[in-house]
Amino acid sequence: MLTCFIRYVVDPTKINEFKEYATYWIALIEQNGGTHHGYFLPGENHTSDFSFPTLGQEGPENIAIALFSFPNFEAYEGYKKRTTANKECQAMTKKFNDSKCFLSYERSFLKPFFN
Repeated sequence: MLTCFIRYVVDPTKINEFKEYATYWIALIEQNGGTHHGYFLPGENHTSDFSFPTLGQEGPENIAIALFSFPNFEAYEGYKKRTTANKECQAMTKKFNDSKCFLSYERSFLKPFFN
């Protein structure tokens, strides 16, 4: 299994646009053989002690996370090819690029570790 972790820097004034973006991509990934684990949006700011006080610090308030998995990298690549060629997907990508609901993102591929 391959899990894609995406960290977005969102525009806090455009959370509704980001939610629309997220809803579209959840469905698209599910339709293309992936399992979407959800988007995690900025929440309320809570103050709590850190487990490792000398190492911990509060994170920024404009970060959203997405997690989704495919059985393997080939399945992920197939999803990317199909969505890149899809006219509706192209139009939606343009819409979200134009909306600027997120300012940047980072992508990492992770594999599960269970002990």
